[in-house]
Amino acid sequence: MTKQVVAITGASNGMGLAAAKLFAQKGWIVYGGARRVEKIPASDTIHALKLDVTDTASNHNFIEQILAAEGQIDVLINNAGYGESGPVEDITLANARTQFETNFFGAVELAQLVLPTMRAQKSGRIINISSIGGDIYTPLGAYYHATKAALQQWSDTLDIEIAPFGVRSIIIQPGGTESSWGDIAMANAEKNLKAGSAYKPLVDKVSGLFDADLGAIGATSEDLAELFYKAAIDKKPKRRYFNAIGDRAMVWVARSHPKIYKKTLMTMLDIMGKRSQRKK
Repeated sequence: MTKQVVAITGASNGMGLAAAKLFAQKGWIVYGGARRVEKIPASDTIHALKLDVTDTASNHNFIEQILAAEGQIDVLINNAGYGESGPVEDITLANARTQFETNFFGAVELAQLVLPTMRAQKSGRIINISSIGGDIYTPLGAYYHATKAALQQWSDTLDIEIAPFGVRSIIIQPGGTESSWGDIAMANAEKNLKAGSAYKPLVDKVSGLFDADLGAIGATSEDLAELFYKAAIDKKPKRRYFNAIGDRAMVWVARSHPKIYKKTLMTMLDIMGKRSQRKK
């Protein structure tokens, strides 16, 4: 039986790295792409390739190398992404565009590059790593949330278009994770503040939300890698995959009861603001 081939972007750390290891353990041929390619553990089954999803030449080279070596790509996992956090008023449009180039347009271009092969195979899956942030929202995350919402609408539309060819486009929506994502996002928020910004108190409040122990248990990278794998092999794949009931519940509340969601969010921010004042 021919081994299946998976291409994973953002494979140098976190859930992308965990997914690369898991698929390799399951007997797949893995091609991991990342800018920090040296952090991908290359082996007989994991092939590390340089990839910058914001660069068209890099995307073409990534897919062409895989097809030249294997002649097939069975699953593409669009995992590369980050959070360009900060106030809407303060974030430069250049940074906002980079957020979209990384989180959205990179996935779009890679999908366009693999689809001719998948259609010819009459099989394949494009697994797009969104977030519950594609449906919920928090202050300072406007451009991140916008990219994930765009990714979801795009994926759903793509799925309808390609299903007749035996190919599927699927969304995975992680919630809280045990990773450095929050630290990086808040570091970006601080960098994006203009001198004397009116939004510094808000950044302090949101930082408190990330730092607070609110009783939520974040998923590990390994948990999410298992979810990636399930989405890749399910005979009847779902439109959406969630890691936990709590993640699904948050999305449901935000979409079905927006007033309750907003009131809860504002209450939490108010609590964080009072804590911040007491520390001063």
